Amino acid sequence: MTNALQAGLRAGIVILAGWAGLAGAAQAQAPGGAPPPPQVTVVTLQADDVTLTSSLPGRVTASAEAELRPQVNGIIIERLFDEGRVVEQGDPLYRIDPRTYEAAVAQAEASLAQAQAQSDAAERDAKRIGTLRDRSVATQQAEDSAISARDAAAAAVKAAQAALDVAKLDLERTTVSAPLDGVIGLAQASQGQLVTAGQQMPMAVIRRIDPVLVDVTQSAADIVRWQRQGAAASLPKGAGHHVSLRLADGSIYEHTGSLTGAEPHVDETTGVVTLRMEFANPDGLLLPGMYVLADIPQALLTDVVLAPQEGVTRDRRGRPIAYVVNAENVVEERPLEIVQDHGNQWVVREGLSAGDRLVVAGLQRIGPGVTVTPEERAAPDAAPPAAAAPPIEPPTEAEAEADAATAPDAATGDADAEGAAPATEGATEAAAEAASDSATDTPAETPADTPATEP
Repeated sequence: MTNALQAGLRAGIVILAGWAGLAGAAQAQAPGGAPPPPQVTVVTLQADDVTLTSSLPGRVTASAEAELRPQVNGIIIERLFDEGRVVEQGDPLYRIDPRTYEAAVAQAEASLAQAQAQSDAAERDAKRIGTLRDRSVATQQAEDSAISARDAAAAAVKAAQAALDVAKLDLERTTVSAPLDGVIGLAQASQGQLVTAGQQMPMAVIRRIDPVLVDVTQSAADIVRWQRQGAAASLPKGAGHHVSLRLADGSIYEHTGSLTGAEPHVDETTGVVTLRMEFANPDGLLLPGMYVLADIPQALLTDVVLAPQEGVTRDRRGRPIAYVVNAENVVEERPLEIVQDHGNQWVVREGLSAGDRLVVAGLQRIGPGVTVTPEERAAPDAAPPAAAAPPIEPPTEAEAEADAATAPDAATGDADAEGAAPATEGATEAAAEAASDSATDTPAETPADTPATEP
């Protein structure tokens, strides 16, 4: 009985020591019983002047375009250009068989000569009749008839001259020339093909691509919204005429363009207005039909705040909100009025002001009225580059044996450093084992084994 009592006392002492250690650890971990404020990352906002732009889709068109169609009928006998090359105004491009038109010119010349001869004869007759009329030999009727014949002959000469001019013009049109400077496309007519005047299919197309035009569309609602910004948001004189262009691969076109005009009409079907811009194209990079995005300045806002997009969220109704840390490090919820995006930031008109500390990281752990520990976000280029870690070499056999020999002591030290909670668990387990051992491992004493005690 004495050994059992001693074992029970030892187990009770160990349990009491564990409880004391657990209480001390709880006091060390949570002084005062309150958790520390959560840490958040903030950005101090600044006010700035921002030029608002609109990215409008559009297509590139040639500044001038001409479709080559024959003006006379005939067989093509020669093509005089290389496809895809630059041509100048007046360069010959096709030749149509001219023999029919050469004959027409000769016939017109003969008709003109005949009319001229008849006109000369009528002129002489009129003079003769006039002389006779002065002598009262010829009648007045004869003189009038001679004058009418003379005038008709003169008119016939002019008609013959006009017919000759038409014949010569048709002969010139057997050579199809370039009507403007530009780049000619693929040939749609070949040698030996019969072409007719005014045919529907063109023989080729010439496009002037330096400069080029860009036609974009903007909704009428956006135009009204920008106009309602008022004179305070109007751009400086001449600033709105410079337009940048983004190509289909996302790159920015190296030349800026100018806004040349807008269609004073809203399309009834789509509700958009067409805007036209002009861009220099010396290298021929822009081709007609190419899809582009035009960044057009629309308004200038002064003293507005640019908020990082990661610091703006939305409430249950979809309205934009932001969390701001005030001077007492307490979180405030701010409803925002956002104008539009500006790169990776939002242009905020109302809700934020210069000097506000906007929470950009740690939003999941906070809410309105929560006290936090703010930490200013460092600039992207402020942090120095991290040094490369040295390579880890495997331990030698002697070091491995030394580590194995000191492992129990190190484990004991680590257990002591971790706090009272693990120590308490170990103490409780040791007390339970001690009580179990005292109850089961100690054999029961029999009268034969126990020496007799004296009264």
